[in-house]
Amino acid sequence: MRAACTVALTLFASLSMAKGWDEIRTLGEITVCANPNALPYASDKEEAPGFQIEIARAIAQRLGVRLRALWIVPRMRAAIVDCDLLMDTILVAGVQPPSLRVSAPYHRSGVALVFAPGREPVSSYAELKRGTRVGVLHNSLASLIVSRTPATMVPFGFEDDMLEAVAKGEVDAGTASPAAAGYFNLRNPARRVMIVHAEDLQPELQWTVGVGMRRADDAVVENVNRALSGLLDDGTLRAIYARYGVTHRSP
Repeated sequence: MRAACTVALTLFASLSMAKGWDEIRTLGEITVCANPNALPYASDKEEAPGFQIEIARAIAQRLGVRLRALWIVPRMRAAIVDCDLLMDTILVAGVQPPSLRVSAPYHRSGVALVFAPGREPVSSYAELKRGTRVGVLHNSLASLIVSRTPATMVPFGFEDDMLEAVAKGEVDAGTASPAAAGYFNLRNPARRVMIVHAEDLQPELQWTVGVGMRRADDAVVENVNRALSGLLDDGTLRAIYARYGVTHRSP
């Protein structure tokens, strides 16, 4: 899980037109752009496809079509791949290009604080104390927030490495997505980290996500929204996230 797949795609201006609802229905297929090696988000492994792929499949099933994944590395290659959907698009006004339409939100995400076993947690970034060693990703927004506190920053290149250091007690805390931390705990039940949703008190570090639809017509947007509403209502989304150790948070 070396790829950060929750980052909003801002380079999603396609070189070709995505399909409208009539064409999707005629073809019997809808496509999604995803990273093939980015669990818990997405994977090309059938036994563990990731929650993005599972949610996209559930949407496709509700639409009555099959799903085809178009694997892209790095993420910005989605700008030249003709796919219909992009999961976990961050819903922040003005961030996405006009060519990318978005669904209603289906999940709340952000950057949480995670604490090493035995360490005393705090409920907000503002409460981080002097002497607390906090893992941060290089040049991330979370690192800027932590720099405003008395805590000591310890930079990392990847969330995986940071979470491993937190679990070993090499740092007291870390700044990580709840999805990455939840998946870490699922895979490491004997050395779980404590997840504190400190992002709830830090507006810059919280957001909702939805489905990005490139140049979709109104019918595509309406049908995807209807499918998401059903998946939220019947608990399907919650169950999908739970399979990867992630707690679904209603938007």
